[in-house]
Amino acid sequence: MKTEARIDKWLWAARIYKTRSIAVDAIKNGRVTIDGINVKPARMVKAGDVVSVRKPPITYSFKILQPIEQRVGAKLIPEIYENVTDPKQYELLEMSRISGFVDRARGTGRPTKKDRRAMDAFVDPALLDFDDIDDDFDWGNDDEA
Repeated sequence: MKTEARIDKWLWAARIYKTRSIAVDAIKNGRVTIDGINVKPARMVKAGDVVSVRKPPITYSFKILQPIEQRVGAKLIPEIYENVTDPKQYELLEMSRISGFVDRARGTGRPTKKDRRAMDAFVDPALLDFDDIDDDFDWGNDDEA
């Protein structure tokens, strides 16, 4: 068994990124760090290294258990790395999911039906009920009398 692997191959083999080219792009854009240091795609990793992957809105952290370069099945992932992501990051993810429609990225188009329902749930229809307004109320226009 190998003792080291390239970071780009490991990210792909550990199923953190769907393709190796996506992993390389993430590394080049500074979204992947090892022990807090930005790296290049050819950087070798070994067991015990902590890899941080920033996938907005959160940063995942993985402790490498096995440095592999061949992709494995999803069932074998617990043998490859240990997820050591801070629980506060998952709270951030949940908060962004709850309020996801508010922070809609520019250019993503109109809200979906699901988004529309979520927005309507925020506005209480009872607050906008205009049938209860008294039409005989004197608005202070005494000049007309």
